[in-house]
Amino acid sequence: MQGSRQAAVPYYVGVDVGSASVRAALVDGRGTVVAHAEQPIHVWEPQQDHYEQSSADIWAACCSVTKKVVSGVDAGLIRGLGFDATCSLVVLDKQFQPLAVNCEGQNHRNVVMWMDHRAVSQVEHINATQHRVLSYVGGAMSVEMQPPKLLWLKENLPDSWEKAGCFFDLPDFLSWKATGVPARSLCTVVCKWTYTSDRGWDDTFWEMIGLEDLVKDKYEKIGKQVLSPGEAVGKGLSLEAARELGLPEGLAVAASLIDAHAGGLGVIGADVTGHDLPCENQPITSRLAMICGTSSCHMGVSEKPIFVPGVWGPYFSAMVPGLWLNEGGQSATGKLIDHVVRGHVAFPELQSKAAASAHTIYTYLNSHLDLIKKSLPVGFLTVDLHVWPDFHGNRSPLTDLTLKGMVVGLTLSRGLDELALIYLATIQAIAFGTRHILETMQEAGHAISTLFLCGGLSKNPLFVQMHADITGKPVVLSQEVEAVLVGAAILGACASGDFASIQEAMARMGRIGRVVQPNHEHRRFYDKKYEVFLKLVEHQREYRSIMNSL
Repeated sequence: MQGSRQAAVPYYVGVDVGSASVRAALVDGRGTVVAHAEQPIHVWEPQQDHYEQSSADIWAACCSVTKKVVSGVDAGLIRGLGFDATCSLVVLDKQFQPLAVNCEGQNHRNVVMWMDHRAVSQVEHINATQHRVLSYVGGAMSVEMQPPKLLWLKENLPDSWEKAGCFFDLPDFLSWKATGVPARSLCTVVCKWTYTSDRGWDDTFWEMIGLEDLVKDKYEKIGKQVLSPGEAVGKGLSLEAARELGLPEGLAVAASLIDAHAGGLGVIGADVTGHDLPCENQPITSRLAMICGTSSCHMGVSEKPIFVPGVWGPYFSAMVPGLWLNEGGQSATGKLIDHVVRGHVAFPELQSKAAASAHTIYTYLNSHLDLIKKSLPVGFLTVDLHVWPDFHGNRSPLTDLTLKGMVVGLTLSRGLDELALIYLATIQAIAFGTRHILETMQEAGHAISTLFLCGGLSKNPLFVQMHADITGKPVVLSQEVEAVLVGAAILGACASGDFASIQEAMARMGRIGRVVQPNHEHRRFYDKKYEVFLKLVEHQREYRSIMNSL
């Protein structure tokens, strides 16, 4: 826990459940994080592509970190509570107790994580239907969405399927635990479950894919009441949850958001006056919010629906009320960088030298790149080293989860220099993936001039500069590093009634910290590397076609 507190100002609590930890923040009405706490949560990987968690473990962590950030604060000054979380699937039985999502029958492991890719054959079956709802997910559903996971449970765990009484998206599970009201957020059901704001649930879709059971019980298990993000849930915090969280009973609790969408709220609406940015005096539709952590999400909004091939959406009011949302994404970014760096033979040397210099491994790698670049710009060091970053499949814009990672340009060298170079090439590949998503969105009708970054990777200056240089667009960083937590707190502020709208709260509580401009002199180099980047996937598909002809 860290931070200082000021008296006699309203506070809002934001709780963020990420892939590996739960965080909470106490945020004031100006968007300043005045206290922060974090606690790790368990992840089980019983077999390849299966990732599971425990809802009890997650809720216990929520309670622990929330108690820490509100300790010693006058409860009367705390006005609202907002949650965000990964879009993982929580399964409960008819008594609302955890129910196993695994073949071992371990009931405490009752959460199928967002990055779980077990439902490959199920998502192929769903996409083969070509049902009309698929047009709202870029034309093809992702294995990371909830319908294929539900179908997998029905086909592979019939006992759990029969016992199931409730399926929650994790953000909705949290608001239910806090209030006892099983309402769903428009954000979760629209983005991950095929609900539409105008038609609601589509019976024909669920019947066509083999989940007619959900239609028969009138969607009782997946949500009959849907609220807009930031809308107050029920009568606020229940007595039991208030005791567990260390907050007053009846405190306003907001309908939740998926974590990436909360990050979008925390950055995309900030006042940019005086920063000489191309989005100044332009509508919010000229901005792209990037939430960069274990994975990355690319959030663009529009006044009218824009259908972008391979990019999820358009979703109406899923993040900013009244606007359509398109969501691109990369399934492994921070996780990929960690995988590449920690798996290298020179990693022990890196660890030792970073510790000796009292730096993180990534700060040390960035400094090492500056040492070996000589007269070249750092980015030019990878002229002969190229990476295709889809080690966990491609979410956008190719929507091909069978794609694999590629590295071209390896040598027999095994030292720290080579580790630094593959680290750099991996970051560049992630940025080229962003450029690929951005160009696809713009070809479909978006007009994006400025990137707004938040999340753990936005703390890495090399990651930020490469995104600016490779996309050719300025990057705006939030004044508050924990922009996702600010986004969650904005929800609580709206639920409290202290702001008239999410847009007003975004403008007041989201603030700019730093602007990183692209170096346009490097444009030609990155244009050429981008050509190579696109060739890599062509070659992968060619050699796959050759091998499939056996």
